[in-house]
Amino acid sequence: MTNRSTRIPVVLILAGLLAPFAPALSAAAPPAGDAAAPAGAKIVIKIASIAPKNSPWDKALERMAADWERLSNNAVEVKIFAGSIAGDEQDMIRKMRLGVLQGGVFSNMGLAKMDYSLTVLSIPFLFHSREEFNAVFEKMKPTLEKTLESKGFKLTLWTLAGWVNFFTKGAVVGPDDLKKYKISVTADFPELEQVWKRMGYEIVTGDASSLMIQLQSGAASGAYLPPLLAASGQYFALVPHMFAPSLAPLIGGLLLGDKAWAAIPADLHGPFLEAVAAAARGLYEETMTLEADAVKMMKDNGLVVHDPPAEKLTEWRDAANRAVDKLIGPVFSREIYDQIAGYLQEYRKGRGQ
Repeated sequence: MTNRSTRIPVVLILAGLLAPFAPALSAAAPPAGDAAAPAGAKIVIKIASIAPKNSPWDKALERMAADWERLSNNAVEVKIFAGSIAGDEQDMIRKMRLGVLQGGVFSNMGLAKMDYSLTVLSIPFLFHSREEFNAVFEKMKPTLEKTLESKGFKLTLWTLAGWVNFFTKGAVVGPDDLKKYKISVTADFPELEQVWKRMGYEIVTGDASSLMIQLQSGAASGAYLPPLLAASGQYFALVPHMFAPSLAPLIGGLLLGDKAWAAIPADLHGPFLEAVAAAARGLYEETMTLEADAVKMMKDNGLVVHDPPAEKLTEWRDAANRAVDKLIGPVFSREIYDQIAGYLQEYRKGRGQ
């Protein structure tokens, strides 16, 4: 039986990385300003973060801020606004465009709002393994960064913030099993909603502020969630069956507005990027460890994990491919999809798959 009092404090501090699945806090705007400053004046860089205060992401940002100030001999001052106090990701983008903010930490959802082509990264069943994603994503980074730059943003860091799974009231092994349940998905990603509906599933939309009510009332009997959020929000007590395969990655990115980046002296660009990478070193490994710990805790408290046999997994992938195929072009970027598909084919061919 699930112990409803069980908590994972270390998981809770990561919940802010999963902003597409969680509600934003009240949007208290940072003081207005612009990174562009008169010659000789201090450059102030205000960065908003969806990660909570004292979370691994927040600590990495604070290390980066200290390094940037040190490297610039305090000519650059970095102010971090953690815990979504600057609003949700759409708010953050708007404030960056207005110059109220100079940077922000974004998830898949925020990146896709900057350019719709990045929604391809969130297509379920596109990547067959985490290793496969890592290899292909490394090759895609230059293209994705160029896309973001064309929209006025400088990408200074990518990181993986976890994966998404199905959690349901009963067992799900094959594609038809999921048709028994009403699946709650985030309302912020209508492109994914179309994929699931084309696969024949009943979908309800919402966010973390409504998910518990949906599950308790029966409005939903399943959820599309990262294990970290399923654990920290205690949703697994109501949907105690987890479909084991990782369906899609949760990608995080630290971006600055191009004007803010240009305001920083060019000779500091290289050292600043190195400082970001150094400050964030180990975030991926820490996140994966926390995700594994979250799954173990849930299993210890009643979660049943279902790992489908190979033939069922093939059925899932075929069904997803059929649904997605009709959406490439109208909904998902054909150019980005074809490029990823080419890298995937190359990766699998090299491994005899």
